[in-house]
Amino acid sequence: MLPPRELGEGERERWRALRSASTGPRSPFMEPEFTEAVGRVRPGARVAVVYEDGEAAGFLPYERGALGVGRAIGLGVSDSQGAVLRPGLVPDTRRLLRACGLSGYAFDNLAADQDLFVPYAAEEHTTYVIDVEKGYEAYENVLRAQSPKFLKTTLAKERRLGRQAGETRFVFDERDPAALRTLMEWKSAQYRRTGRRDRFAQEWISLLVARLAETRAPECTGTLSVLYAGQRPVAAHFGLRSSTVLACWFPAYDPAWAKFSPGLVLHLRMAEAAAAHGVGLLDLGRGAAEYKDSLKTGELPVYEGAATRPGPGAALHWLRREPARRAQGFVRARPRLASLAARTLRGAGRLRRA
Repeated sequence: MLPPRELGEGERERWRALRSASTGPRSPFMEPEFTEAVGRVRPGARVAVVYEDGEAAGFLPYERGALGVGRAIGLGVSDSQGAVLRPGLVPDTRRLLRACGLSGYAFDNLAADQDLFVPYAAEEHTTYVIDVEKGYEAYENVLRAQSPKFLKTTLAKERRLGRQAGETRFVFDERDPAALRTLMEWKSAQYRRTGRRDRFAQEWISLLVARLAETRAPECTGTLSVLYAGQRPVAAHFGLRSSTVLACWFPAYDPAWAKFSPGLVLHLRMAEAAAAHGVGLLDLGRGAAEYKDSLKTGELPVYEGAATRPGPGAALHWLRREPARRAQGFVRARPRLASLAARTLRGAGRLRRA
């Protein structure tokens, strides 16, 4: 067990080799670069290295909390979690936790191929994806078949935006730090407007995003995409990109141009650019949203829960998390309650701004 920055280059290469052997989507959240970036802003970050016949055969990135309670690296912002193991290797889960000095390992976006932890899942969720493996034109054909009006309407709004605000221009990998600051300001305002906790008010998340914006690795590249109208940005997104997956992370737009649906236009242009760069999958992340229903071509399962060992640490985790998780699940499963909860959050956001 060691801090991520202490991994040797040989161990990082072995980690990448194991990831390349995985049959699941190669999410950049599962790469060593993401774990190292989290380690720079979260002092409790660790990596357990599992050896087999003198060779590294697996890696478990995690964060250690009070009473040895462990959690997935970057829990709360990472969209794909779990261990990186050689094919066929499934260590005894509780023995691994004991070796790490952990009473438990909590996760909220566990990848579906995680045989080590899936048996401990309490809930299954859906993450929404856009498949552009066959190219952007093929994706447009899927959209036309799914919802004939959606693509036509969105493209018409893009043209109207260009006429009223200035010619539209899309940059897939923008390097201007001012554009990233603008995106974060929009996203913070959106969180407050909808009554949700502002993630960027947490210093470690802001520092993590800034660090990842400078990360350039073949399987983990910070990617800021911006839609401009004239000289002004009207929508932007920051996410992580591997050679095959674009993890859609923080999208936002300028509310002043909301009637033109700049967020939807942005996602179409991201899909087009991703396909041109050889990326075959855009992961829109967990959680239902109208824009995801409009854009998606498929769904994948992710899991939430905790693997635990008997002891006070596991009991503490249960008391802290389980009642709230069950209440949230109860509401999500009932559309009328979920709608009421969303309206209540928006009302709280308006009161907070007032």
